[in-house]
Amino acid sequence: MEFKPLYFGDRLSMINPFGSIGVVTLWSKVEYVVGRFRQAGVDLNPASSPIAVFGTLYGNGLREMLRNLLYNPQIQVLLLCGHDRSGSREELVNFFEAGLEPVAGSLVQYRSPVPGIEVAPARIINTRRLLDDMVRPEHFPQIPRLLWLGDPQKEETIQSIRNFFASWQPQPWPELPRRQISLPEVEIAYFPSNPRAFQVVQDTPLEAWKEILYLLTRFGRRVTLKKGDRLELQHVKVVVEKPQFEAAEELQAVNLDPARLRTYQEDILKGELRPDETYHYGHRLRTYFGLDTLAACAERLKKDPQDRKSYLALWDTARDLTVQEGRPCLVSLFFRKFETKLTLSATFRTHNALDAWPLNVYGLMAIQNWVADRVGLPSGAIIVVSHSLGLDPRELDRALMVIGKRPYGVSLDPMGYFRITLDGEEILVEHRFEDVTLKEYRGKTAVSLQHQIARDEALSDLNHAIYLGRQLAKAEMALKEGRHFVQD
Repeated sequence: MEFKPLYFGDRLSMINPFGSIGVVTLWSKVEYVVGRFRQAGVDLNPASSPIAVFGTLYGNGLREMLRNLLYNPQIQVLLLCGHDRSGSREELVNFFEAGLEPVAGSLVQYRSPVPGIEVAPARIINTRRLLDDMVRPEHFPQIPRLLWLGDPQKEETIQSIRNFFASWQPQPWPELPRRQISLPEVEIAYFPSNPRAFQVVQDTPLEAWKEILYLLTRFGRRVTLKKGDRLELQHVKVVVEKPQFEAAEELQAVNLDPARLRTYQEDILKGELRPDETYHYGHRLRTYFGLDTLAACAERLKKDPQDRKSYLALWDTARDLTVQEGRPCLVSLFFRKFETKLTLSATFRTHNALDAWPLNVYGLMAIQNWVADRVGLPSGAIIVVSHSLGLDPRELDRALMVIGKRPYGVSLDPMGYFRITLDGEEILVEHRFEDVTLKEYRGKTAVSLQHQIARDEALSDLNHAIYLGRQLAKAEMALKEGRHFVQD
């Protein structure tokens, strides 16, 4: 049977389409792993190789990979050989060994591709990976053997590859029919907005992450890229006022692994580049330009805490505009002492909101703390600007699970508050901050006061604005009827 991928055929590296082995390279470049197999002496001749295909598995492609395997039941073995950065190896193994479990109380709804067939969200047992339940382990009459060969960068992995192929023989394998299962779509509504005008201000990384995911699921515009459809917002600015490492139980509740976040924080400060990586933020920051740019910024700020030249770029224009792959998404950092603390502003060219955004913010926290410690300043806010903030529509189920039920309540507007009273024949509105009156507004109608306050841009919180409108209307009615007014 010839290997015919249903999904991502343009991203798979075919060797012998009539082979019975698939190689999963996880986060490693396919061409690097192919080179290591060649170095181990593996037959990669398209006419005789036992290997059908090499392909990555970053995590998002697990649904498609499982459907490709159902459609190509001749695959007897899946060799796992790659850098397991995101835990996708564990997810694949647990899918077959542990199975799926239903997700209670899910907000996710699917649009089934098959009339009369219901689709529900399910989680791979012992992991945090959410999938639709249209493909289950029992759908595989013959489950491929999964074998972990190791990290391709390590020399012992070369020997593991040699050992496998030295003893491998094709096993008796029944002739199985192809099975084709389509991907379901998540039911979601899209609302009109200015897609370039969103700003999020929250205390913690998790609060900010949930908010941007909500904005994307509600307002994201669908665009079609070479890699597929995305929901996109442009030039989103996020301010994390108190960037601290959150409690393990809070992270795990939204499917984030504290240990992986710690590892990412360590890795982003390292200057070396693995041979199976095309770029690495730490390498661009510490080594790539022949200068440890983080150390240079720290030195500038140590000499002059008010220095405004502690700005660095990770984008190599001459290279990154011309190569086919391997361009950094994080393109610039700016360190600035502001109100006794060291703030960090980061710009991302493109940003995967679901999988990359929380990792990146935790990485930025490590960078900020590293510089702040050497300057002798406490760490302040982190500002993240994402020129293209995207979400894969196929991952809407996972995004909605992170968002959960949105809380509601009134928070203090950083621009102050308003005290409303009746003064003779007028409504008096005092704009106050910390019990100091900043400005007075007077008028006989709520409409006139609305326009005065809006002209001055005297408030910034939507809930606050709605509350103020209610109170002004109540005050106007009391003035007209000659009644006493008490502000709620």
